[in-house]
Amino acid sequence: MLERTSVIVGSGLAGQRTVKSVPFVELAGRRVQGVVSSGSDIERVYVSFVESGSGDYYCCTNNNRPCGGLGRAPCKHIAQMVDEAILQFGAARVAAYLGVGKDGEAVDEARKLLGALGGCERKEPPGVVFSRFLNYLRYCELTVRPGTVLEMGWFVS
Repeated sequence: MLERTSVIVGSGLAGQRTVKSVPFVELAGRRVQGVVSSGSDIERVYVSFVESGSGDYYCCTNNNRPCGGLGRAPCKHIAQMVDEAILQFGAARVAAYLGVGKDGEAVDEARKLLGALGGCERKEPPGVVFSRFLNYLRYCELTVRPGTVLEMGWFVS
């Protein structure tokens, strides 16, 4: 099952979110991508992604420094991001989006899903994902009001 949209919105089946650990995750541009908080430094976040199909991955700080946990396998930040994606979107949907579990069996844990992908480290600048995160934060800070958000008005017919 391939998703036909470029960005997939959460389905509402999510349980209790861990916003302090993983404040942002999305299925976009044939990737699971997001922002993961550093466990030790309040001013540092990690921007991570896992590519659909190839399974390639990368994780770096918001200052474009590579994660020290990257090596022959994805780091803990990538695993946390994928776990949060599974929580928000469901295991079957994330597995299908990444092209894993084609025999109808959903992989429900990030480490198993990442192991099934078998990708390698591929460096990419974090700017696009981090910019999407900042835009997401901007929408989270809007006050609730009736009607549509001005930028989203063209969706309404």
